[in-house]
Amino acid sequence: MFLFESLTWYQVLMWFVVLGALIGLNELVRWSKKAAIGLFIVLPILLTIFVWPQTAGAGSSTGTWFHWVKVYSALAGCIGFMLIRYNERLAANKYMLWFPPAILGLNILEAVIRDFQVAGFAEGMVDGVYMIGGPWNIMNGVAGILNLVTICGWVGIFVTRDRFKDMLWPDMLWFWIIAYDLWNFAYVYNCVGDHSFYAGAALLISCTIPAFFIRRGAWLQHRAHTLAFWMMFTMAVPTFVSDSAFAVESSHDPTALFVVSFISLIANIAVVIYQVRTIIVKRRHPLHDELYPELAAFQAIAAERTDDAHPTGGVKEPVTV
Repeated sequence: MFLFESLTWYQVLMWFVVLGALIGLNELVRWSKKAAIGLFIVLPILLTIFVWPQTAGAGSSTGTWFHWVKVYSALAGCIGFMLIRYNERLAANKYMLWFPPAILGLNILEAVIRDFQVAGFAEGMVDGVYMIGGPWNIMNGVAGILNLVTICGWVGIFVTRDRFKDMLWPDMLWFWIIAYDLWNFAYVYNCVGDHSFYAGAALLISCTIPAFFIRRGAWLQHRAHTLAFWMMFTMAVPTFVSDSAFAVESSHDPTALFVVSFISLIANIAVVIYQVRTIIVKRRHPLHDELYPELAAFQAIAAERTDDAHPTGGVKEPVTV
């Protein structure tokens, strides 16, 4: 295969099991505040004390600085989003609305730094993972920076009034999400290629499916939840993606590395061009305004917003549905 080694039927089946488990757990913490507290606060404390020091120590494929930073930043995102979702005063605080883009930007920046770091590595085992550094890392690092700077419209974040209290972000639309998915898959493929069958493809699809078909506008919430679950699992059971019968190795083909990073870069350049054009033509400020209120995808999400659920404003234009 171009991206991975030849797959067995049980590896393919496990991919769907992982995908279904992540989607299911995400739905559980959407439905239950108690489950969210238990899984994002109590469980990580127990894992930090009793499990991860043994399973994610030096020499483990998940024992690098990146994995430790990633799991805690993902959990910080989950907890911060819970505070916004379940506390109306915080949800109405315009300064608190800086938290979602900040934690998202931090997660992107972590990966960009790692891509640039790996670019200088020669072929071989690094931190327990086989890597081939090259220009593809530079291309994808640039794509990550572009993805970061095109984060926009957080002034329009609001919490739904239904039982789920989902945190919706109307300006975070399908084209940005797809560009993010392509960039993040390329990052995982470049830097932890032998984990990318699950940590790249399954993990990214597990938050994209809910964002497109279950609760539109809540992509960042879905992403934080599924990422936190995956990171907690792989740090507790690192052999699953490295030494088990279900582990899938990358092809380690420089052409494949180049292609996925090239596609990532082109997609994010396209989003930048579209966003800059929108800013210029519509005369909107990316830090103060929502950029895409004319789009049907935006309007479908914003239709769930009430005036008192959106105290910070955004673009003051009528929304038609």
